[in-house]
Amino acid sequence: MNQKSSSTMFFAGLQWLFFMFANTVVIPLTIGDAFDLSSMEVASALQRSFIFTGVACVLQAVIGHRYPLMEGQSGLWWGALLSISASASSAGLTASEMGGGLAVGIILSGVLVTILGALGMGNVLKRLFTPVVMSTVLFLLGAQLVGIFTKGMLGLATGDQIHLPTAALSIFLVILVVWINVKGPGVIRNFSILIGIVTGWIIYVIFFPAQSVEVVTSTKIFNVFPWGKPTFNLSLIIFAVITGLVNTTNTISAIKGFEPMVNASTTNNQYRKSFVLTGLNSVVSGAFGMVPYAPYVSSLGFLQSTLIFQTLPMIIGAVMFMVLGLVPALSHLFSTLPVSVGNAVLFVAYLQLFSGAISNLKGITFTSKSIYRIAAPVLLGIAIMNIPADMFGSIPMVVRPLVSSGLLIGIILAILLENTINWSKLDQFKKIMVKEEKVS
Repeated sequence: MNQKSSSTMFFAGLQWLFFMFANTVVIPLTIGDAFDLSSMEVASALQRSFIFTGVACVLQAVIGHRYPLMEGQSGLWWGALLSISASASSAGLTASEMGGGLAVGIILSGVLVTILGALGMGNVLKRLFTPVVMSTVLFLLGAQLVGIFTKGMLGLATGDQIHLPTAALSIFLVILVVWINVKGPGVIRNFSILIGIVTGWIIYVIFFPAQSVEVVTSTKIFNVFPWGKPTFNLSLIIFAVITGLVNTTNTISAIKGFEPMVNASTTNNQYRKSFVLTGLNSVVSGAFGMVPYAPYVSSLGFLQSTLIFQTLPMIIGAVMFMVLGLVPALSHLFSTLPVSVGNAVLFVAYLQLFSGAISNLKGITFTSKSIYRIAAPVLLGIAIMNIPADMFGSIPMVVRPLVSSGLLIGIILAILLENTINWSKLDQFKKIMVKEEKVS
């Protein structure tokens, strides 16, 4: 490898590091608040997340699916855990009892996914994920993530009103990253995410006053069951198993979305290894108080923005991420990255998910009848996303995270519509009817 390509791989890896960090840092913070964890335990969870996310990415890249897809704490699991933790008091449980019960459920869910993955679960799921289902996943994931990032860009993640200086900086960064992607030279364009984050971070440090933060002097990286003492709660176990099974859709979506980028064909063995690793990652997550893992579908937007499809840069970034977690001083430094800056840059990266959603629909002709196969799941999913979470309080706790997730409902509806209705036959029937009407 020559010096030029070596430096390119290094900076591409550094870009992956920022991507992993921006997607990871907020999760332990919100989970710590949900389960009433101490500042020391939140800091420990942050370090654990950095270390294990790096390990999980390397394992998937070397042993699992072997693609440059971030293996991180699942957004689907994250939302479900936040939703059910808010129901602890109404269920007569303390935060510690809820956390301990969920830990057991997550471990059992991980064991089940590992077994099913080894038995070839990927073969079944692959058949269910038609191009229309894939488009639904990308449309809804893009809508959900861009909505979250927009709030962060406007300062609504830390306040009740739009913070104009934060919003102005965010808009500038969005314009900058888009301009680099559209007009920048090839090499510069490949590092638009890195340039956007570094530029935004520097501007933020110069023009925004520093906020005092609590400094944690000691951490316990390998603290077992930090959410609470393990308890056997049937409802929480059922909830975890259902969520774990639905979470497997991330693996199919991410892999199938990446294949056309490099004209690859994934083998059954790759799917099997990927599912087994994700299941084992969930077992570790339950034991050490982390949100269970899955391949990030949002990696597709990142890859489409950078146009660097090699696996090596992700491995380099993952190793850097592990080092970040092992060195407390570096963890603290990166924890000062402004949330609004990360959200503004990821906002642009995740707009690329829309491109993937449209690409999956190429060659499909929609009529007044067949339009339901895409319109119903996408629009219903977006509608549910816009219903406040507290409005689902009347739904039983076991299924509440499922019913209240527009992303999950949209995916499930799309799978049902695609696999129970013969749309091509329906369109063919309409063509015959139109011909008969013309003849008569």
